[in-house]
Amino acid sequence: MTDAVVGAVPAGVGAIVVGNLPLASGQWFVPHSHPQHQLAWARRGVLGVAVGDAYWVLPRTRALWLPAGVIHRTGATRDAVLCSLYFEPDRCTQDWTQPTPVGVNGLLAHLITYLSREQLPADARLRAEAVVLDLLRPLPTTPIDVPDPADDRVRAVADALLTHPEDPRSLEAHARAVGVSRRTLTRLFVQDTGMNFDRWRTHVRLRAALSLLAEGQPVSRVARSVGYTTPSAFLAAFRRTVGTSPGRYLHGDASMEASAEIDGDE
Repeated sequence: MTDAVVGAVPAGVGAIVVGNLPLASGQWFVPHSHPQHQLAWARRGVLGVAVGDAYWVLPRTRALWLPAGVIHRTGATRDAVLCSLYFEPDRCTQDWTQPTPVGVNGLLAHLITYLSREQLPADARLRAEAVVLDLLRPLPTTPIDVPDPADDRVRAVADALLTHPEDPRSLEAHARAVGVSRRTLTRLFVQDTGMNFDRWRTHVRLRAALSLLAEGQPVSRVARSVGYTTPSAFLAAFRRTVGTSPGRYLHGDASMEASAEIDGDE
């Protein structure tokens, strides 16, 4: 990973410039920031955005507001198209100072596409921009934090779980694998990440699950793929950790819970 870079975008009429960029599966930008506010949205596919240890999953139904100057990474677990709206701070009335998830409905998605037209008259662009700003509504959800450990022994355990979040091994088994006692690994995990082992692993599992759910995979299949024996156990862990359900987190409704009940015996 290279050092963070600052990305600039060309000035446009009004406050908003729209950019589109295809992302291949597994492609991530290096940490960077923009002198403009950015609204990152997946025109196609599912995006991931990381700010420090915080991580957001963005299907087409949500975007992420990134204030000017915030260092972030953006990428995709599958092929996707990143659509970004860049807002000139001195001409933008929106003043959110923290990364903020935003719901994207059909009207906002249409306006984003409309503003991407190169030959759009200036007066029409200004009218559309005013509506876009009026449609930005924050979603009451929190990111999933997965702190990155520095200790080599904790890093080895972390890498194993990031690669295979379904790994059922206990803390004691992981401790043996890296040559330390259970007590030592317990202490190192808290010291390095601010979380105990179980909580950190839960965050890893939920983060992996979100990308799969956003791609449309059934809850029962996703739950098993990240280490939960039943959909209900996965849903309970998600609500307990994130404060809402996966369906509301990704789509603003409870569709996934209904799906879980239907395919729970799959």
